Amino acid sequence: MFNFFRRKSQKEELPQEEKKGLFERFKEGLSKTKEKISSALGEIFVVEKLIDLQFLEEIEEKLILADIGVETTQALLEPFRTRLLKGEPVTTSELKRELKKQALSLIKDYDRPFPPEGRPAVLFFIGVNGVGKTTTIAKLAQHLKCEGYKVLLVAGDTFRAAAIDQLVKWGERVGAPVVAQKEGSDASAVIYQGLEKAIKDSFDVVLVDTAGRLHTKYNLIEELKKMHRVMDKLVPKENRVNILVLDATTGQNAISQAEHFSKAIPIDALIITKMDGTAKGGIALAVSHKFNLPILFIGLGEKPEDLLPFDKEAFVSAILPD
Repeated sequence: MFNFFRRKSQKEELPQEEKKGLFERFKEGLSKTKEKISSALGEIFVVEKLIDLQFLEEIEEKLILADIGVETTQALLEPFRTRLLKGEPVTTSELKRELKKQALSLIKDYDRPFPPEGRPAVLFFIGVNGVGKTTTIAKLAQHLKCEGYKVLLVAGDTFRAAAIDQLVKWGERVGAPVVAQKEGSDASAVIYQGLEKAIKDSFDVVLVDTAGRLHTKYNLIEELKKMHRVMDKLVPKENRVNILVLDATTGQNAISQAEHFSKAIPIDALIITKMDGTAKGGIALAVSHKFNLPILFIGLGEKPEDLLPFDKEAFVSAILPD
C-alpha cells in the first residue's frame, strides 16, 4: 500500500492488486461524501436527455452546495457550457461521464520523489490546531521507518507544552528520536538544533511539527517565516516539502486556511485528514484546483494504515456518481 515511500515518484504505477485495494479503501472511506453528491445529482441523471444552460445551472448550484466550491465548480462545467453556447448537443449520460474526466484534470499531480531524495529530507508540517498535524506526523514516521528510513522528529510547536509531550510520546511509540525543548523556547532554534543533529547523525528524513496558526496570529505567522529562513541555512529547498494539513470536516474553511498559509510561506503539498467522518470530502478537489497543489495523503481513519497515499482516479471515482 505504501510503495509511495520507496524512493520513487508518484507517477509510477502501483501493482494492479494494490491499485484495486486502494480504490476499495477510497470508496469505503469516502462513502459519506459520495452519498451527499449522489443525492444532489442522482435524480438529475436518471433520465437520458439533452441538457441546456438552465440544466447546467442546476448542476452548478448542487455541486457548490456539495463543497466543491464556486471556482472549481465553474471550471468543472466550463467545457460543457462552451459546447452548449456553440450549439453542440450534450446528453446527461455524456455529462456524467465527462464530468469525472474534467475533475481528474483539475487535480494537480505530485511529480517529485517522496520523500525527497536529498539527505536529510525535511517534511515541514503546518496547519491550524486540531487538524491532526501531530498524529499525521506520527503515522508518516511509522510508515517511513517500516520502509527502512532513519527518521527524526522535531517538536517545533513550542507554543503548547501538550504539543511537545504529545510528539515525544509518539516518538517513543514509533521508535523515532525527538528533538525538543521546553514550552516557550524559540521554535526556530529547536528546528536548527534538529537539522544539525540530522546532518551530524545521518538521518534520512526529518519531520517537523509546528504550532497551529491562524491569519489573525501575526506573531506566529512571522515565526513561521523565520523557521523557513533557518531551514534555508542548513537544507536546500529541493530537499524539503512544506506540507499544509487540512481537516476535511471544516469544509470551505479549508480554502481560507490554504489562502492564509500560502501567503506566509510556499506550500508544496497537502494532506487532508478526517475524510471518512464527513460528507465534505469534495473540498479536496476544490483546494487542489484553486491553489494548484498536489495532495500527498488523505486520512480515512485513526490507524496508521488509514493514512493513504492520494490517488486521484480512486478519489474521483469514489466521490462522483457512477
